[in-house]
Amino acid sequence: MLEVGDPRLRRPAVAVNEATLADSSTQEVIDDLVATMRLAHGAGLAATQIGVGLRICVIEVDNNPRYPYKPAIPLTILVNPVVTFLTDERFENNEGCLSVPGLRGNVLRSTEIRVTAIDRLGTPLDFEVRGLSAGTFQHECDHLDGILFVDRVTSPDTLTTWDNFERYHRPAYLERVARLVERYGQ
Repeated sequence: MLEVGDPRLRRPAVAVNEATLADSSTQEVIDDLVATMRLAHGAGLAATQIGVGLRICVIEVDNNPRYPYKPAIPLTILVNPVVTFLTDERFENNEGCLSVPGLRGNVLRSTEIRVTAIDRLGTPLDFEVRGLSAGTFQHECDHLDGILFVDRVTSPDTLTTWDNFERYHRPAYLERVARLVERYGQ
């Protein structure tokens, strides 16, 4: 897993050629992403985070001990994803990242997005995501453009360690996202 400071995290990923999607090397990248995400208890992982410059990311939230407040998201594999904002409405999300260990910060995310991509078999995907889950998709797709959550923090004074988030900020954050999840169901 690459960590902040590694220049490969800042390079925009290149689109996957659909003709090579079925190649064993591409499928192995997808398998590695899923396994690494699950092992690290992440909510998602982009290929750039494991040093592969392809536009592939995976997302899954299923009783995740790091994010018990996040709504479930079934395993979703996105190849060449494009995110389109469906509204100007934003919410302030407190985010962490496997590539920025130990740090969290507040980021503004769109409350409603449309995601288009293909899956690992080349099947077209086109769906909408709302609420807290929309933030997860935006975070992972940002990685594919060389953007880390620390680039989007609303203010440097929102940066905190995980321990201090738990100690000082978690209750207010949970209250805020509970309203968001209640409103959108996601």
